[in-house]
Amino acid sequence: MSAQAIPIHETKRRLVLTQGGKGGTGKTTLLTALVDWYDEHEYPYTLMDLDTEASKSRGSLIHYFPGKAAKIDINQPEGLDNLLNVLQDGPPVVVADMGAGAGQVAYKWFDDMYEGARELGVTFTAIGLVTPDPASVDSVIKWANALQDRTDYLIVKNAVNNPSSFDAWDRAELAEQFRRTLRPQVIEMEYHMPSVEFTARNHGVTIGRVAARQHNVPELNQFTHVIRAQAYRRHMYAEFDRVKDLLLP
Repeated sequence: MSAQAIPIHETKRRLVLTQGGKGGTGKTTLLTALVDWYDEHEYPYTLMDLDTEASKSRGSLIHYFPGKAAKIDINQPEGLDNLLNVLQDGPPVVVADMGAGAGQVAYKWFDDMYEGARELGVTFTAIGLVTPDPASVDSVIKWANALQDRTDYLIVKNAVNNPSSFDAWDRAELAEQFRRTLRPQVIEMEYHMPSVEFTARNHGVTIGRVAARQHNVPELNQFTHVIRAQAYRRHMYAEFDRVKDLLLP
């Protein structure tokens, strides 16, 4: 049974973007689950792939969502302006996957465009993923130093191994200062079997589609793969439900 549809707000708009810092933290994996969550609730959105390093077919949003994800070159003049243009003319939520190393371009654009966007009713959510690697926490702090309190923050603790230790996030002084001053909301992305994720990524199949058996990849139909995918989907949907005020206008 599908989740109850979420009402559409008439005037508010939200831009949800991943913090394009350190690569390999699981940004695209997180966004595929988020897109499945939007679809489950029948909430309209526009999906933008800004990762210049993910022009390769496999593992990119365009690979997972052909015909749905639009590609933007952030290095072109006014490239990021498209994020606001589609908010004006399209659905009230834009979900943007920023690529690794996109910080300087994004910071400058934010400085130039924030005040005008805010006056037009646009709010922002910056999603930062942290892993046991301290460099992922450093990247989140760098983005927070640039964007300050002009955006809401959603931090995702991604368990890339089992078990995972998040000491760099839980105990570091700068991370504590970030939590105290900017008050990010925090969710957890559970560890999931690499074999399932690798096969799904190669075929452009989201974990949600594995859970629902909405694909044509025989090896992903193993009972254990489907059951694990269903458990992962339940967990992620529950986490998104907890922070839906940062994901909706």
